[in-house]
Amino acid sequence: MPDRVLDRAFFESLDEDDPLAPFRAEFLLPPGKIYLDGNSLGAMPKRAQEIVNITLLQEWGSELIESWNSADWFHLPQRLGDKTAKLIGADAGEVVVTDSVSINLFKVLCAAIKMRQERSVIVMEAGNFPTDAYITQGLVKLLDRGLHIRYVEKDEIMDAIDPDVAVVSLSNVHYKTGHILNMQDITAKAHATGALTIWDLCHSAGAMPVDLNACSADFAVGCTYKYLNGGPGSPAFVYVARRHQEIAEQPLYGWWGHADPFAFEPEYRRGEGISQMLSGTQAVLSLAVLEAGLDIALRADLNDLREKSMRLGDLFIKLVEQCCAQHDFILESPRLSGDRGSQVSISHKQGYAVMQALIARGVIGDFRAPDILRFGFTPLYTQYSDIWDTVEALKSVMDKDEWQQDSFQTRHFVT
Repeated sequence: MPDRVLDRAFFESLDEDDPLAPFRAEFLLPPGKIYLDGNSLGAMPKRAQEIVNITLLQEWGSELIESWNSADWFHLPQRLGDKTAKLIGADAGEVVVTDSVSINLFKVLCAAIKMRQERSVIVMEAGNFPTDAYITQGLVKLLDRGLHIRYVEKDEIMDAIDPDVAVVSLSNVHYKTGHILNMQDITAKAHATGALTIWDLCHSAGAMPVDLNACSADFAVGCTYKYLNGGPGSPAFVYVARRHQEIAEQPLYGWWGHADPFAFEPEYRRGEGISQMLSGTQAVLSLAVLEAGLDIALRADLNDLREKSMRLGDLFIKLVEQCCAQHDFILESPRLSGDRGSQVSISHKQGYAVMQALIARGVIGDFRAPDILRFGFTPLYTQYSDIWDTVEALKSVMDKDEWQQDSFQTRHFVT
């Protein structure tokens, strides 16, 4: 990369040489908007509408209840799980798509704690995504057997893993700053002390290579509505390493996780393998739509995705510091591209208003309290020229004090 990026033509030339550029046409992207919030909600694959029409009109509308068999609705969680497995370094039969990240985290936390009943500590990163902490806090209170959470900063994680630790529960990529934790080294340290690991892949699945089995991970959870483009509230996924599947037992017994669901037996018998991670009846429409995003992700080279996301982030940081140096932005994400996920976070004391002013200009990012502006770079549809246009808009918002408008000061419920 040159020391100075002088004009938009440089970014346009990168777009022309981008091997991922053809994927952009597969998404519905409103004209006049630059969408840099795929780390919160991915853009809609155009094929999603076709799938919805088939599922609604043909399968549900025409074939009705027969579609549980004729369209094999019943096994969608396993079939989509096998597709997801290819994106996170797992094998077929180790992933199932179901429920939400919160519910799946509860399931695997319970399973892991039961497997390490003699231990009392759960290690988590301080400042991790709140739902991970909330679910863990609720479980500790529910079990009421002396468990406690050991919150540590990222640089303290390795030292915090000792023989008292039952579970190390961490996010691979931090939701706010985008910093990456070393899954290989942390998992190895956990296993050396006899602990188990749970990895939250919400901000890494579909954006960068993940290899759960190569790292010998024990459990993992993740969402599908960010980089996997499954739609708002699309179902999450849960991974259980095959070596644990006969031992690990989740507590939310339900008929879909039963060994023989249609036997309607009065007593629960858990299903084989990953299927026991299912609980109640699944949301078929959401599962069906998710397949559009998964199929796109499976055709992309994860190494190409990672290379582009790092370059997009580097260019963004460089331009912000070059063009907005006088406006007191602070880089909150790691400067080294290999240390951060597919996003860059900067902070400003007027961060919320600044982001609202950008959104009014058609540049869509998001805000995270207390002062962070997040910009997510989804390599499948973000263009290099989007980076130039975004920083140009940011500079104008700051130079013209646009963020001071009254309409940008009132906080919406969703930020």
